[in-house]
Amino acid sequence: MNETLVTEFSLVRWTDSQVLSRLLAVFFLLLYLMATWENIVVIFLTILDHHLHTPMYFFLRHLSFLDLCLISATVPKSILNSVTFRDSISFLGCAVQLFLVVLMAGSEIGILTVMSYDRYVAICRPLHYEAVMSKRTSVLLTAVSWLNGGALGILYSTGMFSLKFCGSNKIQQFFCDVPALLKLTCSEQHVTINVSVAIGVCYAFSCSVCIVVSYVYILSTVLKIPTRQKQSKAFSTCLPHLIVVSMFLLTGAVSYLKPASDKPSLLDVLASIFYSVAPPTLNPMIYCLRNKDIKAALGKVLWIDRNSRNVAGRK
Repeated sequence: MNETLVTEFSLVRWTDSQVLSRLLAVFFLLLYLMATWENIVVIFLTILDHHLHTPMYFFLRHLSFLDLCLISATVPKSILNSVTFRDSISFLGCAVQLFLVVLMAGSEIGILTVMSYDRYVAICRPLHYEAVMSKRTSVLLTAVSWLNGGALGILYSTGMFSLKFCGSNKIQQFFCDVPALLKLTCSEQHVTINVSVAIGVCYAFSCSVCIVVSYVYILSTVLKIPTRQKQSKAFSTCLPHLIVVSMFLLTGAVSYLKPASDKPSLLDVLASIFYSVAPPTLNPMIYCLRNKDIKAALGKVLWIDRNSRNVAGRK
């Protein structure tokens, strides 16, 4: 049997119309610029303002950095392809993209789990918060999250690209992802990648259980708080986190656990967008829109900048 080995891949083309393709490129560029600006602002505010040098904002800084890297691994290539009306990606480029996406997504799940534990300690054990969530513990938990993401990235990319690709090279997705790549392999045995996916599912499930347990304790503690004002404050810090976690994990589960189909569906595209593009764009807004500390830090920066301009203008 003659087999043509694949040396490059073709990503899905959103539309065959060059005008619509470029309009989509503009839309994704605006989305990318907004996500980049939001996450960079969060990173710099949590570094510059000493009031934000707490475990919660330390984790939020890492979450913003992960979001920035995650969206940068997928969207710029899609924008470039839409503008040039090309859809190709090299074999090595696809492998690197898959590694980065899994690395960032795996690390983000870990950080979100750590953030739920941080909220549990802050609300359920406030007197022990400083002792439990020390700087050393925060750094250790963050490092473990990154290491887990890195390990998953290596497992997925090596497992996926140890398979043989032949015949069609059309990836039915706008970036290189495991479910879409598996449809193109002509290897009969998928043991390595199946084991990798199983490990990833167990990891995500374990994180989900930890998050759910944390929020069960948080909810029971919050409901015991006598004053509505304190209840409202506790809910305002926890509900955004719960929304982010639910959206990220559910859409990721749909992408990886949904039965494979020969043609891309709207659900496939939406799920991939929601776990690779939506979180980096929405996370800063969800976490910071109602956060008084972040608003105060941003207000200080803007006030200092305005004052320095006024002084420079007087001179």
